[in-house]
Amino acid sequence: MSDEMKAANPQDESARTDEEQIIAKTIENLKTVFDPEIPVDIYSLGLVYKIDYTQEDKTLHVDMTLTAPSCPAADFILEDVRQKLVSIPGPEKVDLRLVFEPEWNQDMMSEEAKLELGFL
Repeated sequence: MSDEMKAANPQDESARTDEEQIIAKTIENLKTVFDPEIPVDIYSLGLVYKIDYTQEDKTLHVDMTLTAPSCPAADFILEDVRQKLVSIPGPEKVDLRLVFEPEWNQDMMSEEAKLELGFL
């Protein structure tokens, strides 16, 4: 974005900066959530599909999945995620959605996660 555009819309730039900071903090917090059966965080596993922040209603939207729909640790993981998301300064609401489309597979993992789990 040019300096002229920034000067013309300082509120837009401020909102974007807030959004970027909230999303960065969301990712940082999600990297502290682990499936008790897997020694890799849920973000690196590729279980987080979407992170958006809506400035107008101050809502943090997160879509995530599980490695399997019948994951025995699902309740534990979701509660841990919810606690980490509500601790982020800025958002007044959290919209955490558990989705199963697209179906998760090992290709969604980061290179680091694949290395950690012995897939590389």
